[in-house]
Amino acid sequence: MSAAPASAAPSAAPPAHDRSAALFAEARRVIPGGVNSPVRAFAAVDGDPPFIARGEGNWLVDADGNRALDLIGSWGPLIFGHADPDVLDAIIDAAKGGTSFGAPTEGEVRFAEELCAAHPCLEMVRLCSSGTEATMHALRLARGVTGRDVIVKLDGHFHGAHDAVLVAAGSGVATFARPGSPGIPAAVAALTRTAPYNDLGAVEAHLAKGDVAAVILEPVPGNMGCIAPAPGYLEGLRRLTAEHGALLIIDEVMTGFRLARGGACARFGVDADLVCLGKIVGGGLPLAAFGGKRIFMEKLSPLGPVYQAGTLSGNPLAVAAGRAVLRKLSPEVYARLDEIGAAVEAGLRGPIEAAGCAFVRVGSMFTVYFHPEAPADFEAVKRCDLRRFGRFHRAALDRGVYMPPSQFEAAFLPATLTEAEVAHLVRVLIEAVEVSA
Repeated sequence: MSAAPASAAPSAAPPAHDRSAALFAEARRVIPGGVNSPVRAFAAVDGDPPFIARGEGNWLVDADGNRALDLIGSWGPLIFGHADPDVLDAIIDAAKGGTSFGAPTEGEVRFAEELCAAHPCLEMVRLCSSGTEATMHALRLARGVTGRDVIVKLDGHFHGAHDAVLVAAGSGVATFARPGSPGIPAAVAALTRTAPYNDLGAVEAHLAKGDVAAVILEPVPGNMGCIAPAPGYLEGLRRLTAEHGALLIIDEVMTGFRLARGGACARFGVDADLVCLGKIVGGGLPLAAFGGKRIFMEKLSPLGPVYQAGTLSGNPLAVAAGRAVLRKLSPEVYARLDEIGAAVEAGLRGPIEAAGCAFVRVGSMFTVYFHPEAPADFEAVKRCDLRRFGRFHRAALDRGVYMPPSQFEAAFLPATLTEAEVAHLVRVLIEAVEVSA
């Protein structure tokens, strides 16, 4: 992270990280690996992680006072930057009335109404606290509705850290998955089959067995960089799942309210049976949701037999933050996001490709791939030069741009970026690519 002001050129000397280093050493004594989520450990990039002291608009300030333009945005939700006044006011007003009740509130009702009105696939919605919960409950509901046990997920798509989806691909398209972590029983992993992204035939082969409850996917996977669906792919999944009696679950935890007000489903015209939402809908607080067609959602308890619950579901502070963000997401905001994305792409694509890398953008999500060709699936992403990415990441951070610390993660652009900040972003990333070679 650069110690220089936003308007100044970064120093040639790497910024100091003494306080962050001390905090990391302390953290490792009491927190496994020193972090509460593995990617934060910077294991895939050069150097150690900065410890963040505060956010200021589109910038992060670490414990040593270094500043960096934030292209993570808490992994997507901070679409209006840090400490947005409207969101803060909503949280403060809600907190004055109490922080948690474990009982229904009017805010939950209004928020659910607003979500259903905004997203084309939502007729009913149930709130929870994380994207992991949302996908876990959606899969249980799909199994309960269909009476089938098998699910199909796509290679490289991330749906949280629960057992059913935390698996790695086996050898060959039609094989069962194997556990992706110790602690996941092989019997559980055997109920999850995998297929390459953008390959309809592989999914159809699984569906033809007649035992698949659901196909779950990220419409634009943000956990293997940023890869767009091939023309006709999402529509093909809708057709195939309907033909074979399986549910189509679209995981919009990243893309929901980012690629459009109605998410990727609206942007690409996809009719999902169930949708999972998170990140932006919580306004930066822990909140998520899953919902979809009424005929399926009414199978949830207390109406139906499929059990789902959560003590903090619909937390009043999180609901207030989410509603404040939704109120601000106007057509003008999405036009601005596309404008910012186009400006970043115009500045980066040529120099990035000249350096032997690929630039991919979908809306306000983008990735610099350290491979000459833009990947279409997870196997292609794994062929990227991960060591060079690690050098690139450190070079960008030292010059004042905080990129996701993994080649397998997308960067997120906030709607509040100024022209000067876009110029800073472009200049820094070009320099970082060049010095990483």
